Amino acid sequence: MIPELSRSSVIIREFSRVKETLRAMQAAGAGSLQVIADFDSTLTRFAHNGAQVPNTHNILEKKWLVNEDCSEKVMELSNTYHPIEITTSLSMEEKMPHMVEWWTKIHELLIQQKVRKDLLSHAVKESSVILRDGYKVFFDCLLERQVPLLIFSAGVGDVLEEVIRQNHVFHPNIHVISNYMDFDHTGVLRAFKGQLIHSYNKHEAAQSHAAGLKELQGRPNVLLLGDSLGDLKMADGIAEPQNTLTIGFLNEQVEERKEAYVNSFDVVLVQDETLDVPNAILRSLNRSLGESLSHTNR
Repeated sequence: MIPELSRSSVIIREFSRVKETLRAMQAAGAGSLQVIADFDSTLTRFAHNGAQVPNTHNILEKKWLVNEDCSEKVMELSNTYHPIEITTSLSMEEKMPHMVEWWTKIHELLIQQKVRKDLLSHAVKESSVILRDGYKVFFDCLLERQVPLLIFSAGVGDVLEEVIRQNHVFHPNIHVISNYMDFDHTGVLRAFKGQLIHSYNKHEAAQSHAAGLKELQGRPNVLLLGDSLGDLKMADGIAEPQNTLTIGFLNEQVEERKEAYVNSFDVVLVQDETLDVPNAILRSLNRSLGESLSHTNR
């Protein structure tokens, strides 16, 4: 039905379920669809030219934004907590206090550095962050069909928005729930706003924020994209979901994590740096998308 699903990088545990879900979503049309996506390593690439792509926190580690001591401490925190984040030997509940510690410490370091708002745009421009191949097709076609795109990110919302804006795809149908900086009257970071969002508490943010977005009401069908098992909870804010299709990007430690991903996501993409499969699925959901989706702009 969708040639891209036959690629060697694609793993599907229950193809019949995926097929049935796609048929139901296709019959309902674009007017019933919403797309929910993580950002770092989901809409952005995980790696490029042999190097790992920076996430939105990493982008702030410029020497003219933070000092060397801060960068070293951030790296130490990553080396300590990232293995905990991605291990399959701990439950989400067991991981959560560690994630709170990690995010809290990073935010405290950034606040101490008094990061300047006016330098964020330059930091993004000078970074090596890159959206996945096929991103323009993805963003533009959702806009064309007036399908809301809800981005849930445990990263830094201000940086995330700037990345999308500099790629010229920050459209009106996009809604972002993330960790936003709170700047003082001089444009210096003094705190982070609201509830802390990390990789394993997105269900709380979904229930408290996403459920109140009027644009998502009356759209019970969901295409969900994420790179973490915690991302599966991003659709928890939907009051009466009908059909949900989940796509998981398995970017690293493939053999160690493959079983958990295959048992959790409907479709697993193994070290695939493109949005080809989500774009093909969108094309299948509404044939009127066919012409615009066929012209891949990478």
